[in-house]
Amino acid sequence: MYGNRTGLKKMPVLSVPDSKSPRLTELPPLGLYIHLPWCIRKCPYCDFNSHAIHAGGDFPESEYVAALKQDLELSLPLIWGRPVTSIFFGGGTPSLFSAAAIDAILSHVRMLLPLALGAEVTLEANPGTWETKKFIDFHSAGINRLSVGVQSFNSRHLQALGRIHDSTEASRAIELALQHFDNINLDLMYALPDQTEDEALQDIETACSWEVSHISAYHLTIEPNTPFHRYPPKLPGEDVSADMQIMIEQVLAARGYRHYETSAFALPGKSCMHNMNYWQYGDYLGIGAGAHSKISFREKIIRQMRHKHPRQYQEQATTANACLENLLATTQEVGPQDRVFEFMMNALRLTDGFDPGLFHTRTGLTVASIQKLLTEAEQRGLIDWQHDRIQPTSDGRRFLNDLLEIFLPEPGSRTST
Repeated sequence: MYGNRTGLKKMPVLSVPDSKSPRLTELPPLGLYIHLPWCIRKCPYCDFNSHAIHAGGDFPESEYVAALKQDLELSLPLIWGRPVTSIFFGGGTPSLFSAAAIDAILSHVRMLLPLALGAEVTLEANPGTWETKKFIDFHSAGINRLSVGVQSFNSRHLQALGRIHDSTEASRAIELALQHFDNINLDLMYALPDQTEDEALQDIETACSWEVSHISAYHLTIEPNTPFHRYPPKLPGEDVSADMQIMIEQVLAARGYRHYETSAFALPGKSCMHNMNYWQYGDYLGIGAGAHSKISFREKIIRQMRHKHPRQYQEQATTANACLENLLATTQEVGPQDRVFEFMMNALRLTDGFDPGLFHTRTGLTVASIQKLLTEAEQRGLIDWQHDRIQPTSDGRRFLNDLLEIFLPEPGSRTST
């Protein structure tokens, strides 16, 4: 998605001065991610941890909900007493789950964790899985933000993407959602197989016509281990894709959407709280099959990933002697150099960049410790570095990979178990 600039010489990676145990002065905000891994059918471009349901349309909803509850209970010592600022149900297709299941999960969360006032609670929805009563019941359960995976309003492109809905169902789902929710995101993709610029324009103009609060526009990328990788479709060339991106940004800006992150556009005050926490290097507990967590302590930052297969995850969560360690596929402590790269990989996606003080608060490191790296990025025209703001330039946003390469950790700097 973000290529290297033609003729740009790759510079050597500079090391961060040794700091074995940088301490955090305060803990960042905490989000909760809940992974619901089933789909009716897996899309050929998708590399997420998702699994097609059986031919009869059944999946172990109640058993999985029980595993999520146990997972949350086992994780409490890591986050005890910390308020949750946002909750995000991702997948998979979370809207396959019943409203009763979502309500049971959220009730358990409220019982065990303090929710911050005005906490954002998002659920991802597929237009092919919606009924009017589901909208009403999900809202009653506590969902206050929907993210609707439209991807396109063109039935031919939806079919090529392997989606289970058509353009009519997409429009109907949005119409129903707007009757019950005032905070809605639409996911769109561009640079689709055989897509023209006019068709991309029609998609973004249709999305804008609904006047939803948030639109995410993603360039279709071919990921390893997907059917599209094995059997590549014919995609628009790089120049056409770049023109599509520029056109989309211009249309959204003209309709009042602020381009606040690489692929995210929002009306004033409607940025996604949950994703902003990711991009500002906040913490999140991820529960569910394959879910990732980043948890900070004063003296360390850790990353975890749950076992990916739902059956293995459920068995480990619900066994009589269940413990958190058995739920985890990997655990990693984030060292100083990794903290620098992880912070930059997220914060430099933001159009406004970040306050240098946030870097210190979230990593325990000082801006002075990465002065050489920042100077290199500035000299190459990829960032604008002021005393109160570090942000990517237009070139930095366009060639984000070039910018992030500067902050790559040295080999062998990671610690994992």
